[in-house]
Amino acid sequence: MIKINLSIIVAMAKNRVIGINNQLPWRLPEDLKYFKTVTMNKPIVMGRKTFESIGRPLPGRLNIVITRNTNWCFNGVKVASSLNQAKDLAISTRGFKPEIMIIGGSEIYNST
Repeated sequence: MIKINLSIIVAMAKNRVIGINNQLPWRLPEDLKYFKTVTMNKPIVMGRKTFESIGRPLPGRLNIVITRNTNWCFNGVKVASSLNQAKDLAISTRGFKPEIMIIGGSEIYNST
């Protein structure tokens, strides 16, 4: 059995806000650099709205999007309907570190 760690990474304001209108409420280059360093070469799991706010798959990472829409697809992204299915996709993909990074949004954080 493969041991896999599930980690959450989130930037949050003091009032617990993580986004406004599907965008980050701030632009901090150091924060984005840290995010890239921590998530590189790992599977990243996000909700569809978070992915659409980013607009593209993040390079150097296995991008897994959780959505209820069974017809949704995007080139370079694996699609899951649940967190358990996302974990299975991450485990079955070779070449990535055994840590899954949950990167948002709020529905995904709440289900983790």
